[in-house]
Amino acid sequence: MLRFLLLAISFSWFSLAAAATPSDADFAAIKEKITKAMPGFSVDTMRPSPVPGWYEVEDGLQIVYVSADGKHLLAGDLYDVATRTNLTAAWREKTAIRLIDAIGEKNMIVMGPKQPKRTITVFTDVDCAYCRKLHLDVPELNKHGVKVRYLAFPRSGPNTESYYKAVSVWCSADRVKAVGIAKAGGEIERKTCANPVDKEYELGRHLGISGTPAIFFDDGRQLGGYAPVPQLLAMLGLAPAPAASKNGS
Repeated sequence: MLRFLLLAISFSWFSLAAAATPSDADFAAIKEKITKAMPGFSVDTMRPSPVPGWYEVEDGLQIVYVSADGKHLLAGDLYDVATRTNLTAAWREKTAIRLIDAIGEKNMIVMGPKQPKRTITVFTDVDCAYCRKLHLDVPELNKHGVKVRYLAFPRSGPNTESYYKAVSVWCSADRVKAVGIAKAGGEIERKTCANPVDKEYELGRHLGISGTPAIFFDDGRQLGGYAPVPQLLAMLGLAPAPAASKNGS
């Protein structure tokens, strides 16, 4: 079934590419057409796609494919039939890591070994129940060689109680201690200072995050939600996959 799907995708793309006008496309004109047709879509970059006569257009972790004349648009994943590789997913993962790493660890709350085996970056909200549950797992993850990096993502948005807590955590003398207290429901001193909370929140929105914890592995894969330590370690290649229970639950 998968083979049929990949071939179908390939032939569809081939016929569309053959019908497209090849080359000297006016990027500005295409961008204008896309913006008018899709008001919520922000054209970050545009470049030739692997399919002749078509362009890849980026908006955060979204990507669409546009014909050279700007008349046709396809939204969906593009596969390489020979290798059965999801080219769009590979691009999405690479882009996520690039944007996250651009923030810099100096703007993150980092917990774990200096020379980790693997690293996860977590968009977190101090008032999120599953973020609190994940935080309790951090020492165990660290023990297995996993570095955990927090980026602030107060789900309620700027200028809300969760937002002010995130700022106060960042402005604390001991951020790791402060985030632990805040996630445990404790009181931390309300503070303000130069901080990366707004920038991290906007990055999260740009990446399409709507809930927390949003976990990104160091290879770009995303896990949208909490997973227990054994499952996380297995996904990181640091432990065998947990055995399924006999009753299937």
